Amino acid sequence: MDIYILWLRQIRRYTRSKSRIIGAVGQPLLFLLALGYGIGSLYKRAGGGNYIEFLVPGIIIQTILFGAIFWGINIIWDKQFGFLKETLVAPVSRLRILIGSALGGATTTLIQALLVFFLSMLLGFRPYNWALTIPALFIIAVFAFAITCFGAGLAARVNDFQGFQAINQFLIFPLFFLSGALFPIQGFPKALRIIASVNPVSYAVDALRHILINQGHFNLTVDLLVILLTLIVLTIFGVNSFEKIET
Repeated sequence: MDIYILWLRQIRRYTRSKSRIIGAVGQPLLFLLALGYGIGSLYKRAGGGNYIEFLVPGIIIQTILFGAIFWGINIIWDKQFGFLKETLVAPVSRLRILIGSALGGATTTLIQALLVFFLSMLLGFRPYNWALTIPALFIIAVFAFAITCFGAGLAARVNDFQGFQAINQFLIFPLFFLSGALFPIQGFPKALRIIASVNPVSYAVDALRHILINQGHFNLTVDLLVILLTLIVLTIFGVNSFEKIET
């Protein structure tokens, strides 16, 4: 019941902020329009095929990455106004508090990703097999929860909004741009290919491409194993960070 209440709180905060919903899909839509049509013709002439199809899985993961990590601002907000302290002194384990809050953050991020997916269909994107959209949704949900736990863990260790945003920008832009979300990894210089191969975001993008457009750089089994490992590691990080919050 406590997990459900914390989840519901995050959902209500999200649905009451219409500007947040619109703003969350603005940047991904800009990437789809600017890159999809700006680079699409060059990509096709180079023999890469339909760039919109290639781009959409990466933009969906971008939506999750940016939305889930920045969701951690809610944790800092709760710390500033004392709500988190009241929650932590309640007879509820911190693991359950993290799970409930992170599930709410992951759900709102998932909604944003689905909005981007539906908008991409207006631009001509179609999955090569509609039946596989269900496992794709599962992968998106798992990755969203993992990154939300990471965002919550970071927020638990930082006390001000400016510091949190600075750390996030330092982390998420390299993770995104070196994931193959915008350009094929095989076209990277050798040093960047090595970095991309140890970037967990690369495997989330690749898994989604395997499922949605039947293309990929890594093996799908490897993608899924890395996503699972990422989920475990980032959940542990989030729990440990919450355990260190002083009440």
